[in-house]
Amino acid sequence: MAATSLRDRLSGMGPTWLAGAIATGPATIGALVTAGASFDYALLWVVVLSAVLGATAQYLAMRLGLLTEAGIVAVVEEHLGEAWAWLLVADAVVAAGLAQLVIMKTLAGVSAAVTGVGPVVWAVVWSLVLAVGLAGGGYRYAELGAKVLVSLVVLLFVASLFVVPVDLGAAAAGLVPSIPAGVEGALLAAGILGGAVHIALVTMQSYTMRARGWTVEDAALARFDVAASMLVAFGIASLAIFLVAASVLGDPGLGVVGAANALGPLVGADARWLFLLGLWGAAVTTLGGNTVVPPYLVADKMGWRQDTEDGRYRATVAAFALVSALGVFIPGAVFGLLVQALAIGFVGTPFVLLLVLYLLNDPGAVPETNSALENVGGVLLIGVSTVVAGQWVQRVAAGGLADPASLAILAFAGVLAAAMLGLVAMAVRDRLTDDPEPAVVAD
Repeated sequence: MAATSLRDRLSGMGPTWLAGAIATGPATIGALVTAGASFDYALLWVVVLSAVLGATAQYLAMRLGLLTEAGIVAVVEEHLGEAWAWLLVADAVVAAGLAQLVIMKTLAGVSAAVTGVGPVVWAVVWSLVLAVGLAGGGYRYAELGAKVLVSLVVLLFVASLFVVPVDLGAAAAGLVPSIPAGVEGALLAAGILGGAVHIALVTMQSYTMRARGWTVEDAALARFDVAASMLVAFGIASLAIFLVAASVLGDPGLGVVGAANALGPLVGADARWLFLLGLWGAAVTTLGGNTVVPPYLVADKMGWRQDTEDGRYRATVAAFALVSALGVFIPGAVFGLLVQALAIGFVGTPFVLLLVLYLLNDPGAVPETNSALENVGGVLLIGVSTVVAGQWVQRVAAGGLADPASLAILAFAGVLAAAMLGLVAMAVRDRLTDDPEPAVVAD
């Protein structure tokens, strides 16, 4: 009976695999490889922490989706007001859009390296594949692709680990928390955590569960889904990638294909191809999952159906997929861009996590508010993400404000920090007044 139950759960899970597909992407790989090549095993503790925090974030998002049976934007608008809903949409679209462009650049570059055909051609091809596949096939197409490719990616990276010598003593020392000095250390820590705890992953959870028709009666399956995809699959893949980089790569300036090529003369051609194929698969899965995130939120805010039967939603998915081809023209080294994109997305994530935690403690929003343990997990998650993101923002500010990109990052962080303070003040007010149904904020 237990075996049958396990088989049922394995076949029935799915929504969090899309989140895992985005998390196990080239942006995360870029951060992991750069961290290992730059600081050896020093940031291994961040890699382990990222899987734990990623699973915690998805659990809370899953819980909100099951209890409300609605998209997160609709829930925010109903209980906090339209201005908060628009801020959530803008935050998610900026983070997911930036990641989409950089990941398309990555996928086009890897495809070009494997086939010899130019990256611009591949960017157009992949954008068309995404547009036709996701706008035509819908959620089930994305979920099936995520399950197959994420499983393949995990196997490929774990296989590459077996052909690379790992210094177990040095790895054990890397489990002691410390962040190397300078902007780069903080940036890489934010990038690694941003791969697992990202606004795109948190916001999409309620929509993918609705696409599957999950309710509170499916809570056990949903918890299994979160644990299997984020804690196990994502965690194992992240550890394997980081340990490979920390063990044999010593050049933090390696490009997207450079890391894979460097493995050839160091530990053999098998490791090179395993790593390169894993990177390719990760890019495909991430683009597939990430493409539907902004359309989900925009459709929810506009009152459209969040499935391909609604032509407006379908057109939004196709448009976002096609625009992503422009990412191939972004200048700069891909790994550096990937880490920057993750870190920027991570800056926008604590706000969304606080929104989720606030709503899970609002009896007017959910029929069953959080337990003390769930709140402790949520507070720790928000605290860690805020501190790590704040350290990076602080070091960006210390680097000077002449760069327009730095000014944009600081402005983005400032707006969201003010919103978080507003949410905390509202939560304190609600607790002091013991008001079971907090008043909707006027726009």
